[in-house]
Amino acid sequence: MNAKAYKKLIAKQLNEDFKSAIEIVEVPISKPASSELLIQNKFAGVNGGFDTLLCRGDVPYINLIPPFDLGVEAVGKVVAVGENVKDFQIDDAVITTARGGGYREYQLIDANLAVKVREATPEVLTLIPTGVSALVALEQVGEMKSNEVVLITAAAGGTGHIAVQLAKLAGNHVIGTCSSDAKADLLKELGCDRIINYRTENLNQVLKQEYPNGINLIFECVGKAVFDTCVENLAVRGRLVAVGFISEYANNVEQITQPRIYHQLFWKAASVRGFLMPHYKEYMAEARDRLLNLFYTNKLKVAVDPTQFQGIESIPDAVEYLLSGQNCGKVMVRF
Repeated sequence: MNAKAYKKLIAKQLNEDFKSAIEIVEVPISKPASSELLIQNKFAGVNGGFDTLLCRGDVPYINLIPPFDLGVEAVGKVVAVGENVKDFQIDDAVITTARGGGYREYQLIDANLAVKVREATPEVLTLIPTGVSALVALEQVGEMKSNEVVLITAAAGGTGHIAVQLAKLAGNHVIGTCSSDAKADLLKELGCDRIINYRTENLNQVLKQEYPNGINLIFECVGKAVFDTCVENLAVRGRLVAVGFISEYANNVEQITQPRIYHQLFWKAASVRGFLMPHYKEYMAEARDRLLNLFYTNKLKVAVDPTQFQGIESIPDAVEYLLSGQNCGKVMVRF
C-alpha cells in the first residue's frame, strides 16, 4: 500500500439539495488500532434516499452536526490489520455497513463490524445490506407465507428485485411494478407472474380487475399515489410493509387531505407496517448467511445497474441517477 492520503465525501452542511450539502475532502491514511482493520474500498452501494434525507437532517434516529461522513455500504479488501485482530488477514474481502464508511476510498473500522466474504464484488454487496433488508422486511414484518398474492413496487430496483425472488422462492404469486420495458424484461427473467408498467397501465385498474380479492402482502417503497393505491387494494388481513417512499426523498413531504387510514384498514382487518433495518438488527446475521448461500448455489440472481460511476467525484451523479428512477438493479460506485 503506497497511498499516503485518500478522498472521502462529507456533508459540510445540512441542505435540501444533496449536491449543495456535500464536499470532497482529502485526508491522510492512518494505521489501524489494535482491534481495527484498514480497508481499501472497491465498491460502494448507493442509497440515494438515505443520503438525501441525512443531508437534510430528516433521519429522526440520527442527530448529526456537520461536517459528517457519508455512505454506508462498502465492499473492499483488507490492506492492514491491527495487532490484536485474529480473524482477518491482508487481502481478505470484506463488507462493511457502518454509517460514514461507504463514500471513501479507505476506511478504518473495528474488526467486529466487518463481514468476510469470498470476493469483493458488487453482487455480494447488493445482498448485504440491501438483500438482507428485503428478506427481513418480508418475513419478520410482512409475515410472508406461501400461496399468497404478493405485490412488490419498484420491483426492478436494488431492493425490489431481491424481494421478487424471495417471494417466488416462498411459493407465492408475485406482481411487480416498474416504469420501462428494460425493467419489465428483468422482472420477466426473475420469474415475476404479473408485471405492471405503470407508465403504460393503470395500477389501480389492473389490481381491481385482475385481483378482485385484493393483495395479501405488499412490499411498498414508492410512496405518494402508489402507496394510496396499495392500501386501497389490500385483501382481508392483508399486510402492507412500508420500506421507503422514494417519490418524496428528493422533495418536501406532500401534504394531503383524505379520510383517515383506519377507514381503509378496519373493515378488512388489514395493516400497514413500517420497516427500518436498525430496528431489526437481531435478524441480520441469519438473513445474511441465508442470502449468501442462495446466491452461491445459484438460487438467487443479483442485478447490478450497468451504468458506470467511477470514483468519489461520481457519487452526486449516482445519487441523482437513482432518485430519477432510471436504474435497473443496484446502483454502485467503483473506486
